[in-house]
Amino acid sequence: MVFSSPTFLYYFLPVTIAAYYLTPMIKGSPRLRNFTLLAASLIFYAWGEPRYVFLMIIQCITTWGFSLLIEKFSKNSAAKILMLISVLFSFSFLIYFKYANFFIINLNNLAGTDIALIRLLMPIGISFYTFQNVSYTIDVYYKKTEAQRNLLDFSTYVASFPQLIAGPIVRYTDIAHDLINRVHSWPRFAMGTRRFIIGLGKKMLLANLFGELVEIYKISGDQSTVFTWIYLVAYTLQIYFDFSGYSDMAIGLGHVFGFKFPENFNYPYIADSITNFWRRWHMTLSGWFRDYLYIPLGGNRVKTYRFIINILIVWMVTGFWHGADWNFILWGGYFGAVMLIEKFFVGKLLDKSPKVLRHIYVMLIVFMSWTFFDALSFHEAFERIGRMFGIGSEMFAGNEALYYLRSYAIPFIIGFIGVTPLVKKISEKIDTKKTLSTILEPVVLAVILLLSTAAMVDGSFNPFIYFRF
Repeated sequence: MVFSSPTFLYYFLPVTIAAYYLTPMIKGSPRLRNFTLLAASLIFYAWGEPRYVFLMIIQCITTWGFSLLIEKFSKNSAAKILMLISVLFSFSFLIYFKYANFFIINLNNLAGTDIALIRLLMPIGISFYTFQNVSYTIDVYYKKTEAQRNLLDFSTYVASFPQLIAGPIVRYTDIAHDLINRVHSWPRFAMGTRRFIIGLGKKMLLANLFGELVEIYKISGDQSTVFTWIYLVAYTLQIYFDFSGYSDMAIGLGHVFGFKFPENFNYPYIADSITNFWRRWHMTLSGWFRDYLYIPLGGNRVKTYRFIINILIVWMVTGFWHGADWNFILWGGYFGAVMLIEKFFVGKLLDKSPKVLRHIYVMLIVFMSWTFFDALSFHEAFERIGRMFGIGSEMFAGNEALYYLRSYAIPFIIGFIGVTPLVKKISEKIDTKKTLSTILEPVVLAVILLLSTAAMVDGSFNPFIYFRF
């Protein structure tokens, strides 16, 4: 089940919200509501993969139990051993389901063996809830939070369906207070509903539209320079509206149920450096790798050669997190290398350059990066990069490219506006005029919901890119 489906939007979600708010608060405690939310989350997760729900339950129980032991033995060396066992146990699921075949394929290629691949599907959301379990265990070990003694509350944190399948990556410390003492109010519910509908619109009305153009390019005989650029721009917009739309929906649902999830995107395509881009894109993932990998490796408080190694390790692991393929490792290493070049060579030059040139530089780097992210092989990625600059293209612009350039002109303009804070600034100005905003906002949201529903009912193209990860 996904957020952008009629089943979720018009059956599962209304029933869940009704059941949640009909569940009483006892002496101000939301514990019974946690039970309702957990039950709904398990149903949500089991809807498409009933077998794999037990993997998540096992991880919840073991992480919860190990963390209690870590806290109990915090004054001796046993705590570190327990922490390492817990972390390795959590990662073992991720390694097996997501990376086992990658290692088998590479071992077969290197050693000439013929080990059979494992036939299995990767559990949806395993990359996200594994990171949540690991960060919680480490935070308990370093005494950044107290171990949660109630298994129900802890399981609600891990399995909560709003952020389960696509993030943001919510750390226990982000919502520890909300788990046992959250506030429900109509303004917060309304704010969450508004955020959810906006996210749904991003996904259904923009991401899916650009995704269709991406697929058209891949099967087209027109592989001209212009059509390659059209494809790159479309994919760049698709992946942003797809993932930020899901993040908006998750954050909005969090508010509906009384939680405040961390923001995940901050207009990354207006960044003026790649370092700044990654402070704006998938911020919870960047923060996770910073705190649980980069800093433990020594961060920037080491010698230069070690700092370079740390950066490359972190970014190649970041790429590997996204997918079990060398394309993703190269994608991560590519960003790490660019950030090192910025720091040691071109950073000061960028600071002195006009803002428009800095922005063009960032988008060119990003365009090329997404070719590795989307391609099925190195050859395909480098072929598309070559076509960007006229290398390997039979023509500059074919008839098909010009047709789709005209056809998608308005969606592209809307997309370009949508990746900037312009709409937000206009909305904030309208909000100052209460009468206008009271009338206009419900109408706009109703139209977005109506059009999104129509797109769900009529369209068969409704992928979610990050399901791959």
